[in-house]
Amino acid sequence: MNFLSLFVRNLVHGPYTDPFPFAPAPTAARFRGKVAFDPETCEACRKCERACPTGAIRFERTPEGMTFDCWHDTCVFCGNCAFHCPTGAIHQTADWHLAHLQADKYLQVEHGLIPAIVCSSCGGKGLDSAPAIGKIKPPLSPEETQELRSLCPKCRAKYLKDRRQRA
Repeated sequence: MNFLSLFVRNLVHGPYTDPFPFAPAPTAARFRGKVAFDPETCEACRKCERACPTGAIRFERTPEGMTFDCWHDTCVFCGNCAFHCPTGAIHQTADWHLAHLQADKYLQVEHGLIPAIVCSSCGGKGLDSAPAIGKIKPPLSPEETQELRSLCPKCRAKYLKDRRQRA
């Protein structure tokens, strides 16, 4: 194809490229983009941290609770974290806008905090994390879930054991 015929074809049919960044660009429905974290539904099981092949996900205990960090400049968007999360607290969005200046490379991080609590039963330390309720039969009521959130791990185990014996 010579230059003139190619020129005429492009004038008639328009460009083949997306108009980004001047207009929205289409994103595939199952696109694996930026990681998002919801501390309200997190069990603090840290499965996502162990499943991350690049080590982009880190949990750390602090006096305020447990912090979650996902470094987007290290993440390869494989989806292992979302796949292994039992509650869906970590998931991938369709957001792929991660271009940044070199000076801003340490700002490309998703932060989250699971706050520390004082156990309402024994006064010990715990986390305000979602209870691991995947295998509990019968399912917990919303009131029981709220009660479990206010307990430390030892008291949660005792509560669930007592609940099983009553059922």
